[in-house]
Amino acid sequence: MLDALPIAAAVIERALTGRLSVAAHNKRFFDTVRLSTCTAPDWNEAECLRGGPIAELIQNFFDGTDTVGELDFRDGEGLSARYLRVKLAPLPREDEAAAPRCLLSVVDRTVEVQAERTLRAEMLRDSLTGLPNRLAFTEAIEQAGKDVVRDSRHAVLVVDMLRFSRINESMGSLAGDELLITFARRLILALRAGDVLARTGGNEFGVLVSLRRGVADAVKAAERIQQIVSTPFKISDLEIRVECAIGVALMNAGHDAEELFRNAQLAVKQAKLEGRPQVYEPKQSTEARRRFSIETELRRALDKDELKLFYQPLIDLRSGQVAGFEALARWTHADRGEITPTEFIPVAEESGLILHLGRWAMDKAAQTLAHWDRAVGETLPLYVGVNLSAIQVARDNIADMVSSSLKASGLTGDRLTLELTESSIVQDPARATRVFHALKALDATVAMDDFGTGYSSLAYLQRLPIDVLKIDKSFVSGMMVDPDAVAIVRAVLSLAEALGMSTTAEGIETVELATTLATLGCASGQGYYFAKPLEADAALDYWKSRRR
Repeated sequence: MLDALPIAAAVIERALTGRLSVAAHNKRFFDTVRLSTCTAPDWNEAECLRGGPIAELIQNFFDGTDTVGELDFRDGEGLSARYLRVKLAPLPREDEAAAPRCLLSVVDRTVEVQAERTLRAEMLRDSLTGLPNRLAFTEAIEQAGKDVVRDSRHAVLVVDMLRFSRINESMGSLAGDELLITFARRLILALRAGDVLARTGGNEFGVLVSLRRGVADAVKAAERIQQIVSTPFKISDLEIRVECAIGVALMNAGHDAEELFRNAQLAVKQAKLEGRPQVYEPKQSTEARRRFSIETELRRALDKDELKLFYQPLIDLRSGQVAGFEALARWTHADRGEITPTEFIPVAEESGLILHLGRWAMDKAAQTLAHWDRAVGETLPLYVGVNLSAIQVARDNIADMVSSSLKASGLTGDRLTLELTESSIVQDPARATRVFHALKALDATVAMDDFGTGYSSLAYLQRLPIDVLKIDKSFVSGMMVDPDAVAIVRAVLSLAEALGMSTTAEGIETVELATTLATLGCASGQGYYFAKPLEADAALDYWKSRRR
């Protein structure tokens, strides 16, 4: 019967004394044992039947405390090790006085285990660089977390290669891959023995370093990395200088691996702003959670039309009349209270909600101006200014959006002023040029907002159909105390006049500023001296009062 079985099998008996013995076996069992580390001349004297996990398994099976009767174990060490699985099955007794018996089968799982290990190694390896991947890096962090003691701490560094997408786009993916491989090799040179390097994203690498002197070691590791990648990379006969942003998160006992990695990524964002390696601070996580919460609430608020547009008057500084209004989004949350634009606009831009928000603002502003016309019974000598985000310019069809709002409201294009920042031009000059010309084709006015605070280019001013330069309030507010601010404002006004553009000054808070700007030749202005942003009905009343 045993010889008919396709696997190695034997019958095991237990004597009344508890001694285990091999009552019968087939040839496959004989070959399996012969190839094992069991060297006893008599199988019944083999150590594995006298003690150890196999003997314990069989005894428990006979006693009924182990009803499964299965055990995986390794036989031997190193490359010659074999992986076996022992299974037990009950056999009936020949009579009441006979010793209890069971069928023991042995399955050789060596090939299966080696295949699993090979597959797992592939799953944990980055195919391009040969480094551990994100999953392997997380496991390394978890293992380091188990080893955290008072005298052994670790830190996670996330290294983000900056401007990689541009290199990839301009030189091709093969050159990009070559750069990544070379960059990875450079990082290896910056590591110490015991440090772990992994590729955790497209152009992102993770480093797990051990700390002997606390955070100073982590900062020095970041500095070593920056120094070693500062030398230009030679790719396809070109020398490319690569910069990187590095975030550091310190490991404490009980730290979750994924959370620690996210903390280092948050520090990378701060490093991009600061221009140097940054160590994660707990408040960054709080801020990140708040931004995520705001994103969720903003999405809901847009769906429920809970935001409002307020309108800040734009005053003709020569006549004192209201020339127009700038539409400004305001959000009062039911629980959080007022959430400022400086907080929710960046969240909207980062999440893509700015497209929805921008279209809502454009429609609302046009409808409000049309409503004012109907309320007064005439076409008012007013325009409304709407801000456009650089993200909108890059991703949305601005001309179609404006055209749709004009058509729905019945307004003509000259009643709208679209305010764009310099960043919307710098990011993609060709696209910005097309957008500007499309807006002018609709007879809309184009204004450059916050002029002088970004990457101003006189070539853009000369080439693009810009009608208005808005002088940033940082220059206006300092005019009465800072001669340099006055010089800058004079220069902007002269530049605008030379290019045939109008000017609007932001942040006018005193009569002296209003008078000075009017004297210098500034066409219009806005600020708290005239009025704060007003709700739609209050804005119309303000226009009526200034008209009288």
